[in-house]
Amino acid sequence: MPENTAPRGIEGWPDWSILIVDDEPGMRNFLVKTLVPRCRSVHSAGSAEEGAQALQAQHFDLIILDIAMPGLSGVGWLKALRESGYRGHVILITAFADLDTAIEALRAGASDFILKPFRVPQILNAIKHCFESSRLQRENFVLRHTLSRQVGSASGLIGSSATMRSLRETLARVAAVDSTVLLQGESGTGKELVARALHALSPRAGGQFVPVNCASMSAERMEGTLFGYAKGAFPGATSARDGLFYYAQGGTLFLDEVAELPLPLQASLLRAVEDLHVRPLGSTQLVPVNVRIMAATNRCLQHEVEAGRFRKDLYYRLQVVEIALKPLREHKEDIADLVQHFMAHLVPGKGASRL
Repeated sequence: MPENTAPRGIEGWPDWSILIVDDEPGMRNFLVKTLVPRCRSVHSAGSAEEGAQALQAQHFDLIILDIAMPGLSGVGWLKALRESGYRGHVILITAFADLDTAIEALRAGASDFILKPFRVPQILNAIKHCFESSRLQRENFVLRHTLSRQVGSASGLIGSSATMRSLRETLARVAAVDSTVLLQGESGTGKELVARALHALSPRAGGQFVPVNCASMSAERMEGTLFGYAKGAFPGATSARDGLFYYAQGGTLFLDEVAELPLPLQASLLRAVEDLHVRPLGSTQLVPVNVRIMAATNRCLQHEVEAGRFRKDLYYRLQVVEIALKPLREHKEDIADLVQHFMAHLVPGKGASRL
């Protein structure tokens, strides 16, 4: 099965891997030639059986699937895919179709249905619609996730002291560097607020900022939350689920209280940070991710490493850029600015925030 990898995607196109399954070599070659310059990687297969083997070996965000093929039909394989928990988009294509076939395809879980012969804009528009659908799903999930956390009300970094000016200068320098960032400071120093500000200043500002509290759930649940899981991965996993790494695609994943992660989960996180691939629980597939990792802790991670509670290699991976946040008692001159800011929000017409 040939593999074709584009050097980089065209702006506005998804950083996706696409699998083309069609028994006609001419159609496969046409689609490969069309999509390789636009997407991250494009694979092709000549049958549903070959496609299934390819899908076992790696993750695909989108499958372009012919309906009428020798052996297992496209609709038959699509039904099997959905039953197994595959959540990616599937565009069905066919030269022989009627209304009943189209209805069956859509009921089986097809994202779109295109008749052959088709023009390049038709298939490109179908892929764009799938991409937009995924983007909206991620945004809606992140919005619900963020609202459930009820993150603080401040919209910016408040204060005019030398400490705050220095922090803003640091963020301006660090924002353009797409490296991991470790924020260390006492509880209440505004680590998540700083992480959000750094995300907003970065080239990833158009992507999602996905926060997760590493101390809020058990190790087993946290692993599934971060990396996702396959259907049947554990009792109660009646369907597959994407992890927060997936929902942060193109943006920032913020790991709050990272020192609370148990050592086995630290090993899995290390592999994800190093390889930018995650393996959902119960799955053999490695899913590529494109995220920036920011982590925060109110402990000294170097002391945690010395005590054997935190992996040294993960610590070095996370602290490529390290920012220490000072408590308010060390820059008390910002109290007046904070009072003005909160008065403006809590009592309309009183005070004004100075950002």
